[in-house]
Amino acid sequence: MAEEALRGAQASAPGPGALALRWLSRLVPEEAEARAALRLGLLRVLLAANFILGAYYLSWRYLDSINWDVWLLGLALVAAETYSYIDAWLFGLAIWHMRYRGEPLPPPPGATVDIFITCYNEPVDLVRETVKAAQAVRYPHRTHILDDGNSAEMRAMAESEGAGYVVRSTDWRGRERHAKAGNLNNALFQTQGEFILILDADQIPSPEILDRALGYFRDSKVAFVQTPQWFYNVPPGDPFGSQAPLFYGPIQQGKDGLNAAFFCGSNAVLRREALMQMGVIHYVRELEQRVRRTLKTSDRLLRAAERQVAPSDTQGTRRALQELRSAVGDARRALRVGSSVQEVTWEFQRRAESVSRLLVSEDLARIRAELAEIPGIDLSDLDRSLADVLEEEDAVKQLAGRGASPLAAIGAVRSLLSTVDVDREDEAQPVMPLATISVTEDMATAMRLHALGWRSVYHNEVLARGLAPEDLRSSLQQRLRWAQGTIQVMLRENPLFVRGLSLGQRLMYFATMWSYLSGFSCVIYLAAPVLYLVFGLLPVRAYSADFFWHLLPYMAVNQLLFLVIGWGLRTWRGQQYSLALFPLWIKAMTSAVSNVYFGRKLGFVVTPKTRQGGVHLSLVRPQLITMAALIGASLLGLARLSLGMTEDGLPIIINAFWAIYDVVCLSAVLDAVTYQPDDAPGEAPAAGTGGTAAEAHGRA
Repeated sequence: MAEEALRGAQASAPGPGALALRWLSRLVPEEAEARAALRLGLLRVLLAANFILGAYYLSWRYLDSINWDVWLLGLALVAAETYSYIDAWLFGLAIWHMRYRGEPLPPPPGATVDIFITCYNEPVDLVRETVKAAQAVRYPHRTHILDDGNSAEMRAMAESEGAGYVVRSTDWRGRERHAKAGNLNNALFQTQGEFILILDADQIPSPEILDRALGYFRDSKVAFVQTPQWFYNVPPGDPFGSQAPLFYGPIQQGKDGLNAAFFCGSNAVLRREALMQMGVIHYVRELEQRVRRTLKTSDRLLRAAERQVAPSDTQGTRRALQELRSAVGDARRALRVGSSVQEVTWEFQRRAESVSRLLVSEDLARIRAELAEIPGIDLSDLDRSLADVLEEEDAVKQLAGRGASPLAAIGAVRSLLSTVDVDREDEAQPVMPLATISVTEDMATAMRLHALGWRSVYHNEVLARGLAPEDLRSSLQQRLRWAQGTIQVMLRENPLFVRGLSLGQRLMYFATMWSYLSGFSCVIYLAAPVLYLVFGLLPVRAYSADFFWHLLPYMAVNQLLFLVIGWGLRTWRGQQYSLALFPLWIKAMTSAVSNVYFGRKLGFVVTPKTRQGGVHLSLVRPQLITMAALIGASLLGLARLSLGMTEDGLPIIINAFWAIYDVVCLSAVLDAVTYQPDDAPGEAPAAGTGGTAAEAHGRA
């Protein structure tokens, strides 16, 4: 790409300029691998400079520049800058390890493949186009529609197109469905292919997609191959920021260099063996964790019950509580030494049952003794009835769990035991191959696979083309779900503490999670110029020469670095949205925390595949208010300066500049919310028109 640019400029440049460009073009190697190596070398030089200059600037900020007269604002701003530096460091770590894979090997012989097309109430004609393209994929395979809407029209379409049709089994009725992850998990137990290509309902695959991806599975430790997501209906200017050329390019290539490429939910081929192994291992681990929690809670309940034993309680009650506590202790020790969960739970349940029968037998004996004192009662019939009670398991459970304290603790322990049933009655399937801990099942699944030692591949070639959201509301719903799911994973399985991940993998997963915390730092960046221009609150001590000597080199290298990383890619819209969506990132954080720690439902909204009409300014109300505040503050500050009401010319100009830059970034949402298409959306690419690999790389 760099060579083509130089040659194009050379052709039009006259005289000495053409000679200079011709000389420069000789520095650019002709081979793609050599060009990639040259680019990576340049990037590493810029990354090293950026890290060093950033550390130099931040150390000065902490030691010499904080304005302690407004310490709260001063500390908030330096904290936001520190967050940004860490974010840039994590981003740079990925870029440092960018991997160029070149041409893939041919597919392994005899591989069997299932293509899964996931859908939920999408238009039948839209899914039909995907099915036709999937059927046209050249490598032998079977195509299945995974219809979570269980539609008669979709079933009829599948039959007419010769595709398989998979819906949830009856085991899912009345149980947690787990959205797309549940749909895929259900289908995995109804199909047999060695490899699975997953496509969303709108993703049109190229005929060569399996020929290009399957070769990587010659390595028996490769769990999945991810290809880019590219959208054919994005209008000029990409008002919704749908294309993600930086992520589906340098970032994924960098993660790939650390064996941490992400599975992104669609346009990926996965190895069934890896998914099944992960599902079984995590079933055992989760079951063991539930047993451990149950035993710990049981021990606490029994300790409290022992303290409540009254002098009037029988010796049998004391003995029963002691025996059950002993059983808890033995079970916890057995787990620590590696005994199987099944053995531990069975032995614990057996001893709890024995304790229950002991208590019930003692209570019934006491009842018999009391009745024997009443004249005229024939105890022979009573003895037979009491014996029958001891033979009835349900009666024993009911009597042993009655509400009298401290015996109520035994009933509570029995209830706790039922939650660790190895059959997992709360789930439709005991084993869930794809992770269900998050609404973004793809990231959690990839992280678990990496933790088990599996490898991943990012193949940087567009091999499927889909539909992007065509209105801001749909785009925001999609981004909110991604952010919420990512934060859910961080809160439930923080990669920094997941066993089995390498240091690079831990940091790559954490980098994505960390990036979604940016909403809070954005608030500080947006508020700082307004607070100075309106109220004169300056978070730094002064805009002196020392300030610029520390800041400007860092900023210059930072911008040069992003220029080189994004060379040939349209990344400006993404930069705008990283700031402009700050309310969405904050909402994602607060709602995910509420879900994980307080059990509040997130809900799962499938991204609409048709445009939602209307202009809804309420969707971007926080951004509009912020833009008005920034513009008003800038006008106020510049007016005071022009009228001679202040001599702080440089601080006002600098803050007004940053305010206008913020407004330009925030204006992305204004473009999106007012966007009205001129024409009908673009036609889906027909099967067989995938284009060459070189064209795909250019689009990516």
